[in-house]
Amino acid sequence: MNPHDIDSLRIATPADVRPAAEAFYALARDRFDCRVATCHNIAVKQLMRDAEGNILATDVFGWTDDEDDRWWRTPQLALASPLTTACRYESDPFWCNGDGFYTMRPNRWLDGIDLTNFERRSFARTAIVVPIHMPFGQIGAVSFTSTDPSRTDLSEEFAAHGETLGLYSRAFITSYQRVMVAPERLPVGGTMLSKREVECLRWAAIGKTDYEISLIMARSRATVRFHIHNAATKLDAVNRSQTVFKAAQLGYIGLNS
Repeated sequence: MNPHDIDSLRIATPADVRPAAEAFYALARDRFDCRVATCHNIAVKQLMRDAEGNILATDVFGWTDDEDDRWWRTPQLALASPLTTACRYESDPFWCNGDGFYTMRPNRWLDGIDLTNFERRSFARTAIVVPIHMPFGQIGAVSFTSTDPSRTDLSEEFAAHGETLGLYSRAFITSYQRVMVAPERLPVGGTMLSKREVECLRWAAIGKTDYEISLIMARSRATVRFHIHNAATKLDAVNRSQTVFKAAQLGYIGLNS
């Protein structure tokens, strides 16, 4: 791997977006014989664009309005495609086809993903996919498909280049997100939740009421409400649900809380 390659993919200003995208396209095509599709956030409908507003998918990466290429015009893809679904449960690169997901390490969460009509739902017969998990719960994704549309097995390419494609993808997507996407309204600096505030929010996140939390923590309901209110103030949240959401975005609440 050439360090210059990664440097060419990093974006420092809006003017860097198009040259970085063109460098990414060239690497995928010339070195790995792949087509590349990029998404900076699978939870939003906004397309990735350069400083002039041109859509990268069509203007740089060569995707068209043909039926087989139309993934970039499909807002519901993040909900329907098994590729983006898998990105919510996996953080390392993987490859997949209609028979399953193939990862660097076992991941039982992927076994339950529905692969019915894989090609139609994924706009690909097979792909190498790089999930990019970023601050505040944002997930980007980059997929690489063979220039040969008949291919259904990318195991050799994944074994040889999976980690390198992961590094390239993260350099491009994370720097794009930092430069081109307005930051969420989240507190920064010295704002810290207390141990009791976090404890209350963890129970609230799994559906416990103030009364139930008070029993669990052996505190009064007023005390529980006090801690949750303080957390909301610190997180600049307008209600209980947003307080829990922002706490989760900042890593105070996890799956195993």
